[in-house]
Amino acid sequence: VQLVESGGGLVQVGGSLRLSCAASGFTSDDYTIGWFRQVPGKEREGVSSITLSDGDTKYADSVKGRFTISSDNAKRTVYLQMNTLKPEDTAVYYCAATWGLVATLWKPEYDYWGQGLQVTVSS
Repeated sequence: VQLVESGGGLVQVGGSLRLSCAASGFTSDDYTIGWFRQVPGKEREGVSSITLSDGDTKYADSVKGRFTISSDNAKRTVYLQMNTLKPEDTAVYYCAATWGLVATLWKPEYDYWGQGLQVTVSS
């Protein structure tokens, strides 16, 4: 399984970014993708998750109403649309995959991780 993230960068407060996570190595939709983020000195935290087979989603309270996770199953790609960005959203964002079939933000559940990409929100 390989995960490749794209779409990070620098954006101003209140702006938007869309992150993409392209997955390879899966032969069906029976898996879950999660987005996590980490700032230096802090634990990696779950942001959002989606189960590809049924579209079940989960969000951290800090991003509810601002971030939307979606998938294009044919492309095996998961997107994280981030709107109304705040300085505290600045972090390295990682996508991760698990064979589990429940959307979860519990980091130990995930077996595969992407390389991460920087998102910086400037004020």
